Amino acid sequence: MKAIGKNIVIEKIEEEVTTDSGLLLSNEDAKAFRYQKGKVLLPGTEVCHLKENDIIYYDTRQAYTLVIDGTQSTIIQERDVVVVE
Repeated sequence: MKAIGKNIVIEKIEEEVTTDSGLLLSNEDAKAFRYQKGKVLLPGTEVCHLKENDIIYYDTRQAYTLVIDGTQSTIIQERDVVVVE
């Protein structure tokens, strides 16, 4: 399998979110945030600034999900990445 162009296959990273006041948000509340954390599985052939295993934050409103080889994967474009750790 190979991602083409500026597309990136990522794996969503589930993480606990704590507010400044110390409240722990549920996964459902955390999913409401526009930006989520993910791990790059396959960068596309034209992706310049990311490599496999990079941890990123991306715009969830531009992402879509596919089932590839029985595994659920998220596809985004390079322009939807906002932060690389």
